[in-house]
Order: sequence, then C-alpha cells, then structure tokens
Amino acid sequence: MNAPNPILIIISGLSGSGKSIALKTFEDLDYYCVDNLPVEFLPDFIRSMIRDERLPERLAIGIDARSRHSDLSQLKQWRSLVAELGIDAKLLFFDANDRTLLRRFADTRRRHPLSRLGLSLPEAIRRERELTQTLREEADTVVDTSDFNIHQLRRWIVTEFAFSQDKPLSLLFESFAYRNGVPADADFVFDARVLPNPHWNPGLRPLTGRDTGVRDYLDQQPDVIQYVSQITSLLDTWLPRLRGDTRSYVTIAFGCTGGKHRSVYLAERLARHVRKQGWQEVATFHRELG
Repeated sequence: MNAPNPILIIISGLSGSGKSIALKTFEDLDYYCVDNLPVEFLPDFIRSMIRDERLPERLAIGIDARSRHSDLSQLKQWRSLVAELGIDAKLLFFDANDRTLLRRFADTRRRHPLSRLGLSLPEAIRRERELTQTLREEADTVVDTSDFNIHQLRRWIVTEFAFSQDKPLSLLFESFAYRNGVPADADFVFDARVLPNPHWNPGLRPLTGRDTGVRDYLDQQPDVIQYVSQITSLLDTWLPRLRGDTRSYVTIAFGCTGGKHRSVYLAERLARHVRKQGWQEVATFHRELG
C-alpha cells in the first residue's frame, strides 16, 4: 500500500491577520511547522528533507514580508520546483481590513515588521499589501479574518484541515465556557456544570482537563461516571445514523463554567471513546485554552 503524498501548506498574509495563530494551530494538528522561511529557500529545504528521509507527512511553512531580501513575487516559480519533487504546495493567505489591523496592533502594542523602514503604522500596512499582492492573487485560499476572533480562527483551521475530504463523516469534540457563549454551530451540546468542579481543589486549579491529576479526580466521581456512561450510550446510538447525512462533520460540545477542567476532560474522553469505536476522523478543540 502506497504512503499518502505529503501535505504542504504555505501560510502567508498580512501582519496582524492571524498568521502566527494559524501556524500554531497547524502545529497543534501535528504539522511540522517552520516560520519565516525565505521564499528562495523553499525548494532546497524540501530537497534536504527528502534526501535525509525527514520529510513529514504534514508540513506548514510561513513565508511573508518579514524576509527582508526575498522577492515574494517569485513564489510561483519556487512552488513549481517543489511540485517537480512530487509535492503540491497549497498557499493559504490571511488578510484583514485596515481598520481591523490598526486596532489589533493598538491592542497588542506590537510593532509592525516594516516599521523598521521608518514608516508609520498605516504606511507599513499599505506597503505590506503591495509586497504581498502577488501572493494574494496566487493563493489557493484567501481567509479574511476581519470578523474573526482568535477562537473562531483556530476553529476554522481545525475544521478545514484536521479532517480528510474523502471521509463520509468526521467528529469534532469541543469544549467551551458558558460565560463566553455556546458555539453557534454545535450539533450536540452537553452541560457539565452539574458535575464536581476541580477548580475548587487548590492543587487542581492551575491544571486543565488534559492533565493527569484532573483526569484521575474526575474519573473517581460517581456523578461523572454516570454522566459519561449516559452520554456514551447516546452518542453510540445516534452518531452512526448521521453517516448518511450530507454534512461533512458533526460537532459535539461540552460546556462548563470556565471551559478549562470538566468540559475539556469530557471532550478528550469522548473523543478517545469514539476512536476506539472505529471512527477515524476525530479531532478535539478547546476554545478557552487558546
């Protein structure tokens, strides 16, 4: 059986549009990530990894205007050379309107990478648009993040890239805090606020539902045992009946007060359960852990 072709995602776009968040999210999805690679190094970088048999199955590379002496307009040429190596590089371009970019830089108090040229922030944004215009035109996907917050951007990447497009149905287990609102597109929503809260244990408070201490604590609670058993039975009964639906994925969301302990624990535990049941396309997303 032939190994699947490697996946290469090139991440580019404007500073402040969410590129760093995107790259970190791809890293969380087990992509091998490289940031700020000079565009002309792309073919040699791929060749070296192939030669040393270190090319990962999933790779994400950040290429943008921070590389001072790179000609970004040559990316099309370098992508062609990579394609000759048997790898189809997809270009993902992140954008946002000027008003949003100005607000984000003001909120974070970060300097724009092109401010080193002595430009004001509006001038730096305008100059970066000029430098990256060719990339935007060549992009396979342009993502306007003007109306996205961090959680929405991370969730978009998870649902777009964690799942294979040729599978009939994928499952996304999500945790959230009720105080920040229920996920708008959740198909199943379960309230975990009725369960014992590890927050009130000083030793567990700094941890999350992914940590052993919290898992061990909740595993021993009779209410949690009953809750998990009933939710497991419900999902085992009804999720298989959704396979013939036209949707590509189903979101099962668990909410608690802070979105850190109980909901995370439940999302992870139920995701493990359905994987054992034979579901191949399963991902988790913890909105409040960012």
